[in-house]
Parts: sequence; C-alpha cells; structure tokens
Amino acid sequence: MIRLGIYGYGNLGRGIEKAVKLNPDMEIAAVFTRRDPSSVQVACGAPVISASQVAEWKDKIDVMIICGGSATDLPQQTPELAKLFNVIDSFDTHARIPEHFANVDAAARANGTLGMISVGWDPGLFSLNRAYANAILPNGKDYTFWGKGVSQGHSDAVRRIKGVKNAKQYTIPKEEALAAVRSGSNPELTTRQKHLRECFVVLNEGADAAYVENEIKTMPNYFSDYDTIVHFISEEEFVRDHSGIAHGGFVIRSGSTGDKTHVIEYSLKLDSNPEFTSSVLVAYARATYRLHAEGKTGCLTVFDVAPSYLSQLSGEELRAHML
Repeated sequence: MIRLGIYGYGNLGRGIEKAVKLNPDMEIAAVFTRRDPSSVQVACGAPVISASQVAEWKDKIDVMIICGGSATDLPQQTPELAKLFNVIDSFDTHARIPEHFANVDAAARANGTLGMISVGWDPGLFSLNRAYANAILPNGKDYTFWGKGVSQGHSDAVRRIKGVKNAKQYTIPKEEALAAVRSGSNPELTTRQKHLRECFVVLNEGADAAYVENEIKTMPNYFSDYDTIVHFISEEEFVRDHSGIAHGGFVIRSGSTGDKTHVIEYSLKLDSNPEFTSSVLVAYARATYRLHAEGKTGCLTVFDVAPSYLSQLSGEELRAHML
C-alpha cells in the first residue's frame, strides 16, 4: 500500500479522501492540519495530526499531498515539507512555476526526496495537451480558455485580502474569442480579449469596499491583466447562489501541415474542480512513489512522467486494453 499524507483539510483534502477510495493500492496514513485537530472530522478514519508535529511522521508517509493555496501556502510549505517527505502539490500560479520548481528541487535534492509540483488540470493535464499539440503541429498557435467556472486559486487570493469574509471568482471565456480560434484563423488575442473575471465578495463588517475592489483589480498574476467585475453581496446571497465549485475549459492548437489546416481541441467539464484536481493528484502521487523507488530525487512536473506510472494497470494490461 502507498501511504499518503494529506497536509491541509479543505475542499482539496476532502477530494483526496474520495479519490483514494477508488485506488485500492493506496491508503491515507494521516491528515495534518493547522487547526485544532480535535475540531477536524475526517471521513477516512485516519488520525488527524497537528501540522506542528509533521516531522514525527517522516518515515510513516510515502507521499505527502499538500493541499494549500498557491498564493501564500505552497511557496513556503512545499519546499519545507520536501525536506522530510516525497511531496506533490497543485501550485497553479503559472508565472511563478520556474521559481517554485527551483525551490522545491533544491530542498528535495539536498534531502534525497522527490517533489512533483503543479499537478492538476491546468497546470497539469492542459500542460500535457499543449506540449503534445506543439510537437505534432509545430507550425501553429496555442490557445487556452478556462471556464466558465470557479477558480480555487483566484478565489483563495481574493479571500486573503483584508476585509474579505468570503469570495468566489468565476473565470469566463469570451465567446467571440473562442469562436475565432475554432475557425482556424489563428487570431492574435490578448489576455484581456480572451477571458472575463467575475468576483462575488462578502465583506467583513466595516470593511472598505473601494479598497477591496482596488486590491482585486490590481493584483498581479491574478487580475491586473483582465477585465474584472466585482460584486459585493450578502452572506445569504453567497450561500444561496455561489456554493458550487464547477469548472472546466479548453486547450486548442490551430496549425498547418503545408496547405492543410488542423485544429486540436481538448476540453474538460467538471462538476467539482477540487474533486477532479484531487483525482489527478492521487494518480501522480502513485507516479511519485514509483519514481522515487527507482531512485529519482529533486523536482519533477507532469512533463517528466510516462503515462504508465500513473495507472493501476500493469504494462501488459495497458497494452492489451488501452493501446
């Protein structure tokens, strides 16, 4: 059995529990939380441990799945935990991936562990499809559209702003841009032309709405390059209208081979963003375990993992039924 640790027990951590139930070669050894462990009820029956005691589990966890947010948690947590465990995270701030990779790689190499970063659907599965399409159609252009759906990373970033009690951010593709790309005309599109970002925010009592709106709209890497709409609503409205966490998107490459035009499109439609992301993390946790057993250390991404490492099936079964 591959012994997994869950570090952080929110939507993603609960999704890990559900995913592990479908993978008989895995078990959850422990759940780690920064909250009072006695206040956290988990469904899997694993012990709930204070995050301050994580080092005591150094030899009891095969892969630690880190379920924090990309804005402030993962840049600190993943390199630190990589000193103790093989780790995997879903870091999704694209502009900072090279920096995050370097930090995790240094920590993992120094301690003989393996780190896998930026695992999910974007970055993650969408990244793979961009790479495949570029290799197949070198003469072409890439387009990625997200939504309509809730971005966990962007929602978390808004919730970190002073005065915000709760928030959801929806990423919405602009239909005219999507249609132009699917036509094969290879349009030149700016970031702002491709997506709209819409935020629904519940403020703490006495919070400055103008300050919060400015902090959102000017936030680098998250909102500053987009048309962003901010709505301030009551907590009752939030619970009634914005409790879902659906998401999805499209990766499209339009290219030519001589005088022929081709369009490659990969899409996802997800009822639950965190549950799907959790399922991807669990598959790559299996790969992390297998690769470390072969002697790999340092940091890897989805580009470095052969598909067979993800599967419960043997090579013979994959060749017979999947090839």
